[in-house]
Amino acid sequence: GAAGPTGPPELPPELPPVFRDESFSEKFLRKTRENPLVPLGCLCTAAVLAWGLVSFKKGDVQRSQLLMRARVVAQGFTVAALLGGMAAAAAKARQ
Repeated sequence: GAAGPTGPPELPPELPPVFRDESFSEKFLRKTRENPLVPLGCLCTAAVLAWGLVSFKKGDVQRSQLLMRARVVAQGFTVAALLGGMAAAAAKARQ
């Protein structure tokens, strides 16, 4: 009888994908367009942190505590936005 194939069929060699180098600002702008809530959350977190530190320095302990709690909420929002963006990108890639 005839012998079966000895392995997978030969495939033509494919060219590797070409990625162009992005500068930091180009990458930042692209990522910001993809998920604008993450940089917004980062800015809010930094602003609340700075305000809380100023309040602490001035001796307004009650306001400082409130702002540190607000910072935690802002950080949570940022993490949720990051995870949501990753989930959306994964869902888009599956389609």
